[in-house]
Amino acid sequence: MHIPTARSLSLLHHAAIASVSWSRGRLDLFGLGTDNQMFHKAWSGAWLPSQTGWEALGGVFASVPSAVSWGANRLDIFGLGTNNQMYHKAWNGAWYPSQTGWEALGGVFSSPPEAVSWGADRLDIFGLGTDNQMYHKAWGGSSWYPSQSGWEALGGVFSSPPEAVSWSPNRLDIFGLGTDNQMYHKAWTGSAWYPSQTGWEALGGVFSSPPAAVSWGPNRLDIFGLGTDNQMYHKAWTGSAWYPSQTGWEALGGVFTSEPAVVSWGANRLDIFGLGTDNQMYHKAWTGSAWYPSQTGWEALGGVFNSAPDVVSWDNGRLDIFGLGTDNQMYHKAWSGAWYPSQTGWEAIGGVFDSA
Repeated sequence: MHIPTARSLSLLHHAAIASVSWSRGRLDLFGLGTDNQMFHKAWSGAWLPSQTGWEALGGVFASVPSAVSWGANRLDIFGLGTNNQMYHKAWNGAWYPSQTGWEALGGVFSSPPEAVSWGADRLDIFGLGTDNQMYHKAWGGSSWYPSQSGWEALGGVFSSPPEAVSWSPNRLDIFGLGTDNQMYHKAWTGSAWYPSQTGWEALGGVFSSPPAAVSWGPNRLDIFGLGTDNQMYHKAWTGSAWYPSQTGWEALGGVFTSEPAVVSWGANRLDIFGLGTDNQMYHKAWTGSAWYPSQTGWEALGGVFNSAPDVVSWDNGRLDIFGLGTDNQMYHKAWSGAWYPSQTGWEAIGGVFDSA
């Protein structure tokens, strides 16, 4: 059996943008320009600063950003500087520490950051250190834990960036690929790390992409990744057990050249996206009782992309999907009962972005 290496992972198309929504009808997008500066665009009934324009936010970055919102009119963005230290900027009606300034959070990382929020004024950030161990920092409302520049070690040795999700206040679930390219999992249960501070639970599989994870309700997790055949695989935590088993995975078909992107707009709903071998976008949905268009089938959404998709939902029945075209411009498609601008069409929203 072929065991994929870190190089196998690097050959995939990766996401080049971070998208987030803080409320119904609001989208915020972040990406790196060809100067490695951070750029921002928002949708608030129209594209701001314009259909194809982007706002410069400064910095010089070595990783794709991670963005999260813990409430209306609040954004937190993280990225690695050229020194591989973590940097942070926030929006709370104005940019903090300034329009083009960034707050240093310490560390030296070998993976892009992964940020998540489980409630108002709470942030949790994860990344791999130069020893490929997982590290964690939290904002608790008044200060950074364990310190402004310190990070908590969570053990493990990983070959993929982390993926983190929260299903309720004071709950975190983190996933990554070990050096055997098996999936591993750790949880914060409200008072302790499970299975331990530095231990990880093995979930089986042999993967060629980083994981993508989402929760559609309390005590529910859905995790996706590409196998060594580049087919999509799925596992779920149903509240009391892993489905189909502790180390088993469900095959969902397809042959992909990008890491997957997944989102949920409500209970018992999942939407998954990835690039096929023709670099077109493909989509599958879990509708509550079955996979659409079928267990192993995928719906073609057109386009020719050189980055993995990024997807966000701001309401039931609403999806917004983004990716870089072969001109490195950003493109957008939305679902709100029908695909906009069409089943296979995409809207150009400008910029020239780093697809590395």
